[in-house]
Amino acid sequence: VQLQASGGGLVQPGGSLRLSCAASGSIFSINVMGWYRQAPGTERELVATITRGGSTNYADSVKGRFTISRDNAKNTVYLQMTSLKPDDTAVYYCNMRWGIYNYWGQGTQVTVSS
Repeated sequence: VQLQASGGGLVQPGGSLRLSCAASGSIFSINVMGWYRQAPGTERELVATITRGGSTNYADSVKGRFTISRDNAKNTVYLQMTSLKPDDTAVYYCNMRWGIYNYWGQGTQVTVSS
């Protein structure tokens, strides 16, 4: 199974970006999809998760600004990020897990700077 993330880049404060992450390979039914991020010198932290049924969970720091969604038919998870702040600068990693399986994408850099 491989997870391919895309959509990162450089954006000005207040701007928007949309991240995507598609899973390929031998997949049965993905339970939880999520996004995590890691800034230099810090630990990886949760950004948002979404269950197969559509229940979502967000870090307090992104509530009201970020929206996670998924397309089960495409085994893809999205993260719509708006009102971006310099503190959102990090490498963003997608994660998918089901049963005993837990997979990570390669990471995509998001830089918020003027």
